[in-house]
Amino acid sequence: MTSSIKPIHIVGGGLAGSEAAWQVASAGVPVILHEMRPERGTEAHQTDSLAELVCSNSFRSDDAANNAVGLLHEEMRRAGSLIMRAADAHKLPAGGALAVDRHGFSAAVQETLLAHPLVTLERGEVAGLPPADWDSVIVATGPLTSPALAEAIRAASGEDALAFFDAIAPIVHYESIDRSIAWKQSRYDKGGPGGDGADYLNCPLDKPEYDAFVAGLLAGDKTEFKEWEANTPYFDGCLPIEVMASRGPDTLRFGPMKPVGLRDPRTGRRPWAVVQLRQDNALGTLWNIVGFQTKLKHGEQTRLFRTIPGLQNAEFARLGGLHRNTFLNSPRVLDGTLRLKAQPRLRFAGQITGCEGYVESAAVGLMTGRFAAAERHGAAPVTPPPTTAMGALLGHITGGADATTFQPMNVNFGLFPPIEGTLRGKERKQALSARALKDFDDWVGKAA
Repeated sequence: MTSSIKPIHIVGGGLAGSEAAWQVASAGVPVILHEMRPERGTEAHQTDSLAELVCSNSFRSDDAANNAVGLLHEEMRRAGSLIMRAADAHKLPAGGALAVDRHGFSAAVQETLLAHPLVTLERGEVAGLPPADWDSVIVATGPLTSPALAEAIRAASGEDALAFFDAIAPIVHYESIDRSIAWKQSRYDKGGPGGDGADYLNCPLDKPEYDAFVAGLLAGDKTEFKEWEANTPYFDGCLPIEVMASRGPDTLRFGPMKPVGLRDPRTGRRPWAVVQLRQDNALGTLWNIVGFQTKLKHGEQTRLFRTIPGLQNAEFARLGGLHRNTFLNSPRVLDGTLRLKAQPRLRFAGQITGCEGYVESAAVGLMTGRFAAAERHGAAPVTPPPTTAMGALLGHITGGADATTFQPMNVNFGLFPPIEGTLRGKERKQALSARALKDFDDWVGKAA
């Protein structure tokens, strides 16, 4: 009888915590999900909804055969992921990526969890370490862990948590974009889930316009760091655009503003640089500026971004922002099933473990939920093979990375054990993916 099973407590209702709760409940174990919002907010969240997407609305590539993130999507689907079910139900056109309507996605996750008879949602902050009688806890508080809990975790682990800054990209009202200048096209006309190969709005810049924009970024008024934040490093996968610009005059033109695979229909030629916007909600009324995370002050953002051709009359639904992310030195303090070595009743999931990205966070939540549920049923947790995307990510977090230089990591084929033979390029990726899915299906069957 499930009523006789002691509940597992999950602290944090983001993607990782929500996925962990779903996996625990799906295994027949009661779960109490603790979310501090709205009692206590964060610097980045706008709502008190579960699984809110605070930055981009993209889950990145959905290509399971050629991309490690797409492979992770497929593994999660095969493991009954709630996050992937909600993402697939609320996908938007985004070229080869899986982008979602952020509000529909979050609502679907929350409604599904609250409808499950074994899930209880409790609002309020867990300040400090969870009570001692919570004998199985998953801490999924993400990069915005409350100060009291973060300090308690540091004290319990005997390790200083590392930290980095993560920046948020602006969102523009579609009707304010000048469509006589901006045109719809994906790079190389590549289509994707829910898309038709013309999924991005492209704003072209010639060389003088680009040079002036870069100069404006470098000279622009920026958010000042507090003294304790001053030496915190950025994560390279989410650099503010002005930090990228400071690395060289052509950095942006070979990064988020690269024009390859695009042609301006007005000229028939490739522009010197482009700014791309991606649909952000199902109605198509909001579009986010791709790769434009920034720490510019809001007034400066409005002024500078309106110098971009096509955005001269832009109205912003949200301007960019900056928030501090905290994560553990996981290779040193966590064991192979994500338990804190110093206090094994505590497991960790999501970005606080040092993974990076929505999908990776949810995948780690999926694993912790399964591990904790297995233990509750009296079984030893079975970890996914290192040849799978989940196993490769888990291995990196729990020991594959050098603890002295540990930094957040997206899933990538470089984390996978090499495959036999001399395959290269796409053939190698496809072979790695095929092996991963075969091994993953075996693991799901054994771990069920």
